[in-house]
Amino acid sequence: MNTIVGIGVAAKALGVSVTTLRRWEAAGKLTPVRTTSGHRRYDLSKLIPEQYHLFGGERRTIAYARVSSHDQKNDLERQKQTLELYCARQGWTFDVVCDFGSGMNYHKEGLKRLLNDIMSGHIGRLVITHRDRLLRWGAELVFAICEAKSVEVVILNQGEDTNFEEDVAQDVLEIITVFSARLYGSRSHKTHKMLDGVKKAVESSQC
Repeated sequence: MNTIVGIGVAAKALGVSVTTLRRWEAAGKLTPVRTTSGHRRYDLSKLIPEQYHLFGGERRTIAYARVSSHDQKNDLERQKQTLELYCARQGWTFDVVCDFGSGMNYHKEGLKRLLNDIMSGHIGRLVITHRDRLLRWGAELVFAICEAKSVEVVILNQGEDTNFEEDVAQDVLEIITVFSARLYGSRSHKTHKMLDGVKKAVESSQC
């Protein structure tokens, strides 16, 4: 990523006017580099390092863990331990982002944070235990974004997730909840009756 820019781009990145940058230079607050033709050049990685996160040229490693519900806290802890142990063995400096929510929910706070950091160029590596931990459907789109942003994706287990059936059941329950609420209203007797029936079917299938 090229962070050496002209005065117009630097002013926009800092949220000030070109005149302000020239005034700061005259006051000795910052000193741009001059090209052979005399044009000013500014290094954004030094002016706003919190945005570019270019410490030593390295971007962060993020390990992402997710479970569908708070009832699966034990599995979330297992995921975190697996990710932490793997990243530590590689000698990587890393953060772990955890989410509770369906694999079909695109509005989870951890997932939004992860995508924002990928798009901002702050992440150099994404580590997950299974591909379905990211999203049930749509993971390929996230992987394509990672490729475009030169983010390495590490999937520790390529096989089927051990919680696949339980998670799918939770996803199906979420779909029925949304559509029944739209059809009958979230507080209607029909909605509650339908959800009770689905929950019993899910519980019996898992026995």
